[in-house]
Amino acid sequence: MTIYGYARISSKGQLDGNSLEHQEKELLSNGATEIYKEQFTGTKMDRPVFNELLSALKEGDTLIVTKLDRFARSMTQGSETVKELIDKGIKVHILNIGIMDNTPASKLIRNIFFSFAEFERDMIVERTQEGKAIAKQRKDFKEGRPKIYGKKKIEHALGLLETHSYKQVEEITGISKSTLIRAKKKATL
Repeated sequence: MTIYGYARISSKGQLDGNSLEHQEKELLSNGATEIYKEQFTGTKMDRPVFNELLSALKEGDTLIVTKLDRFARSMTQGSETVKELIDKGIKVHILNIGIMDNTPASKLIRNIFFSFAEFERDMIVERTQEGKAIAKQRKDFKEGRPKIYGKKKIEHALGLLETHSYKQVEEITGISKSTLIRAKKKATL
């Protein structure tokens, strides 16, 4: 009977109690002896480390997660996964909710909380799209990240490639090999 912990972040900069370090500390203080951690979007249930954890869980084990949104953001998928684990004899302990089991009250609470997690994710997507729509109204709007290197610097680097290796050009200009390869492909089109 092992107590597993699962910690997940969507991006490296997550703070406010959602960092991997904070989650790991909480999981350990609540009895987790083995912890699986990953950086992956919560909108997908097909996550490499999470799948590895699911295959390691056996009857009598416990899975601890700090918050429901670390586990799943979709009510349907999250609820189904929790039900499958409970049906296999695995306890699911979500620290900010409690231990999940097969009682009607637990099912109700589980579905309500998964619905709120899904609602929160949908609201984030909606706000992001609204912000993007507002930004697109500006004349200087450009989709994606701003370019780090100007046209002249890229052209200079591509010129250096005629007599130098990628590694040498990268050392001279500070432009990565992958950026140089993309720029070279773009220039030949």
